[in-house]
Amino acid sequence: MNENNYYYLGKVTRKFSFKGELIVFLDTDTPSHYYGLKKIFLKVDNSYIPYFISKISKYKNNSVRVKFEDVKNESEAMELINYEIFLPIEELPKLEGKKFYYHEVIGFKVIDINHGEIGEITHINDQTPQHLFVVKSSGKEILIPINDDFILDLDRINKIVNLKIPEGLLKIYM
Repeated sequence: MNENNYYYLGKVTRKFSFKGELIVFLDTDTPSHYYGLKKIFLKVDNSYIPYFISKISKYKNNSVRVKFEDVKNESEAMELINYEIFLPIEELPKLEGKKFYYHEVIGFKVIDINHGEIGEITHINDQTPQHLFVVKSSGKEILIPINDDFILDLDRINKIVNLKIPEGLLKIYM
C-alpha cells in the first residue's frame, strides 16, 4: 500500500515483560481513542506489516501496554523496539468544526478576513515549537502560526481555511 494511505500513530518504546509485552507510545492528544485497537502496522523497510493485538491496556501518560498475537517471548518483543506504528488513514476519527488533521488541509486555500485570498497550504511545519501553515503565495512562502484564535472557519467542502491573521504579520512577506 501507498505511504499516503497510512498515518503515524506512535512508536514501540520498550519491552514490558518477559512474556513478550511491549510499551507503545501513542503520539496523539486523545490516546483513549486507541484503547480498543485490534491491529496496527509497523513500518519495516518501507512496507507496512500488520500486527494483531491480543491485549491492550492503558499504561502511563500517552502509552499503552500491548501484547501482539505472534510475539511469544521477550526476545521476539525486543526485535520490535523503536519501530514506528501506523494505522490506515480511513481509520482516523472524523473531526468537525475548526479541528483538523495536518494532512487534511494540504491544498486548502487560505483566506484572511482583512486581506482576502493569501494562497494555498503546501505543508505544515511541525518541527518548531509553534506549528505553522506553510502557504505558497505568488511564488513566496508565507508562514502563519496555527492558532485556534486565528482560525475562523474550516470549509472542508470548498477546501478553504478562513483566518484572522494578526495585523502586521503579512507585511513581513509583502
